[in-house]
Amino acid sequence: MLSSLPAAVRNHLAALRMLLVFTVLTGIAYPLLITGVAQAAFSDQANGSLVKNNSQVVGSSLIGQNYDLVVNGKDTGKPDPKYFQPRPSAGGYDPLASGATNLGPNDPDLVKTIDQRRAAIAAFDGVAPASVPADALTSSGSGLDPDISKAYANEQVDRVAKARGLSTATVQKLVEDNTHSRALGFLGEPYVNVVKLNLALAKAA
Repeated sequence: MLSSLPAAVRNHLAALRMLLVFTVLTGIAYPLLITGVAQAAFSDQANGSLVKNNSQVVGSSLIGQNYDLVVNGKDTGKPDPKYFQPRPSAGGYDPLASGATNLGPNDPDLVKTIDQRRAAIAAFDGVAPASVPADALTSSGSGLDPDISKAYANEQVDRVAKARGLSTATVQKLVEDNTHSRALGFLGEPYVNVVKLNLALAKAA
């Protein structure tokens, strides 16, 4: 029956059959297979690396968040001394506003902002301005980085311990327990995930 149809029609029907077959294979079967493998072997990562406290989702270990002081249920916009603070974020840690400032290293506005941050962080943590690490002053390329350097975490230990009434040794151990080594042993620098560290801190307190 099909052989009696014009060649152009037969070609279109063949193309349509191929479209349907590959739609089922690549649009339905393959995604379902990969989703099943991901859920079975990498459930945590596949679901967004969510961080939970008492079965309640409090964030993601892949996305930083602000730890501002809340007074009478209102965010003051000021950092809470009871928590380790993350890197600055150009987008306020909003995934929909991911991105850096795009300002060059010699831009007057960026230089001014860094100087202001250095003074504010030094006063907040009770350290000398010259000792404030670079990652405490600049945002990441995504503006969502949940990690800080070991140096910045160590700088905040005394302030957090005092604000929570914990010993410095207790807070320092939490930092050590949440410090990740260099990738492959030689790439990058040791880092601390602020989201996980603050969760461990809340549980310890």
